[in-house]
Amino acid sequence: MLTALARTATRRPLTVMLLWGLFLLLGFGLGTGIFARLSDNVPEVPGTESESAARYLEEMDPAGSSITGVVAGTPVADAGLRAEVERAVADVREVAGVAAVPDPYVTPGMIAEDGHALIVPVTLEGGLDDDAEERTLDAAAERIREIDAPDVHVSGGPLLGLQMGERAQQDVKNAELISLPVVLALLLVVFGGLRSALLPLVVAVSGIAGAFLALFLFSEVTDISVYAIQVTTMLGLGLAVDYALLMLVRFREERRTTEDVVEAVHRTVAAAGRTVLFSGLTVAVSLTGLLVFPSVFLRSMGLAVAAVVVIDMLAALTLLPALLVRFGGRIPPAKTPRNGEEEGRFFARVARFAARRKVAVLAVTVPVLLVLALPVPGMSIAVGDARQLPADSEARQLQDTVAAHFPPGTGVSPVVVVARPGTDDATADRIRALGPGATTRELPGGGAVIEIRPPGEADGAEATALVERVREVRGDAPVEVTGTAARLVDFREMLAERAPWAALTVLAGIVVLLFAFTGSVLLPLRTVVTTLLSLAAALGVVVWVFQDGHLAGLLGAEGLGALSLTAPPLIVAIAFGLAMDYELFILARMREARLRSGDDQEAVVTGLSRSGRVVTCAALLLAVVFAAFMTGGFSPILQIGLGLTLAVLIDATVVRMLLVPATMALLGRHAWWAPRPLRRAHERFGVREEQPELPREKVPSGV
Repeated sequence: MLTALARTATRRPLTVMLLWGLFLLLGFGLGTGIFARLSDNVPEVPGTESESAARYLEEMDPAGSSITGVVAGTPVADAGLRAEVERAVADVREVAGVAAVPDPYVTPGMIAEDGHALIVPVTLEGGLDDDAEERTLDAAAERIREIDAPDVHVSGGPLLGLQMGERAQQDVKNAELISLPVVLALLLVVFGGLRSALLPLVVAVSGIAGAFLALFLFSEVTDISVYAIQVTTMLGLGLAVDYALLMLVRFREERRTTEDVVEAVHRTVAAAGRTVLFSGLTVAVSLTGLLVFPSVFLRSMGLAVAAVVVIDMLAALTLLPALLVRFGGRIPPAKTPRNGEEEGRFFARVARFAARRKVAVLAVTVPVLLVLALPVPGMSIAVGDARQLPADSEARQLQDTVAAHFPPGTGVSPVVVVARPGTDDATADRIRALGPGATTRELPGGGAVIEIRPPGEADGAEATALVERVREVRGDAPVEVTGTAARLVDFREMLAERAPWAALTVLAGIVVLLFAFTGSVLLPLRTVVTTLLSLAAALGVVVWVFQDGHLAGLLGAEGLGALSLTAPPLIVAIAFGLAMDYELFILARMREARLRSGDDQEAVVTGLSRSGRVVTCAALLLAVVFAAFMTGGFSPILQIGLGLTLAVLIDATVVRMLLVPATMALLGRHAWWAPRPLRRAHERFGVREEQPELPREKVPSGV
């Protein structure tokens, strides 16, 4: 397959480049339409009680969604302001699609006790389609914003999702403007030439276009989260640079031994292309664990990110070879080491040190990683609210204004109890008694909705405890609970139930792929253990910063008492795949050296000396990309960005440079061991690059 791809790229490079050019136009043309389709309904899980109750309400409740306006910064009793607010309320009531707008001056609880703020709630009609709802939201919000007051903000409900989508689009644009020049500058340092540095960026732009297009296509069949655009774009950009870097380094090495550019491309694809292929497959397999979860958000993220990884892989295996055929003749070969000078001296010394001091290295690095991972058992997740947004966003300003002027709990989403027809009065009374100020409204057909506002936050411990208490009190009555807290409870239960199966799916796939790559049984197991160590350490730091609040201010965030429910599963899935990425970079070179020399110990040193620079540069470039996406100030993306940045850096340094050679030295020749039947299966079915044959007596066992 790789040979066929290489031949296609070298025989018809202009055709390949033209096809990719059309793909770019499609991605940046049609694909950017995804920004208008983003959803903030992350915690929805089909088949759960909270989702069932929400669907029932959509069918039976004549009231639609709602948004909130807040007017503050001046005495609301001022006659001029009151007249202006009343005119605005009257105008909003006339907007097509608006069901109700209570007068804040006569509705209890709408005016702050300090007299310097008031709330204008707007309820939309039920059953509006997306276009009609968006027109209603825009008209109502714009009219409220015309009120002449120091602070006027409108957000909440579906408007919050639109505002988050706009923020996501702006953050992606800013991150690209920051990361691409920095990546180019680093590539110039690495390669010392503009042509070599530009080629990875061409592949990276293809990855970004692929991210947009994949998300747009998936949005035709499922909801796409506002987080998806940033996560897939950062990963598409980072992996594209990684794969292109690996291929270019190998191409320059091949150019040292042949002046024929086409032959150098063929050799590059046969050797480094195999690593890129397996790397892309392992990252994609790592993300298949997300498909085990019934959550629409997790499944769509898994599919979208896996699609972007495959696009990056294909670009590296087709577009980049075509570009090298056309322009590779102007790229200088890698420098030949001077007489007696070892290639990759620094990494060779590190590898020899770790191999000689294997016990000491393990005794130091493993406890350090475990200490960093200590906060993980105390990790908590929450849906989150507008506090996750930067302080300059309208939704965040609205929430801060309400918190400053109104009692705690004002505007907090209630626990919504749906009492279907057949619910007895005694059960309804017991449920209402669980919260002071519970309200009830009748539904068509004999049902009712009971709303209980919990103390604290909408998804806090008190709210989730209230959900569980309602579910205990209802007995066998046809009562269901929905709302923010109920969805969080159901999401947590879903994670706890499906996480073991997701882990089993991923680990099984990774072990099979690594065995196909290495022909060893022990190497996949060692790889999984060391990767989990680095992953746990990175996740522990994220918990310590964003949940506990340590040093969060340095990142423009604050401790929220819990991580966003989007962050842990995405960090685990993506970071695990990226760790496999670098592991394969190193193992490919180790295996290559071992096949040539037959020396297990020296193969470890040679492999690390030849791959260490690539892995380090790739990790640095990927960290730059992740860090650029952390400049937006959106807490879930900050959490994901920090987690992935730390996971990449820890894995590429501590794990791959120290733990890998130490554990390889500890295992010795057994590292490449496999039972005879599996060894035969690998020799027959394993995908391998061509290598010069060794005399039979020198071929190490287990190959």
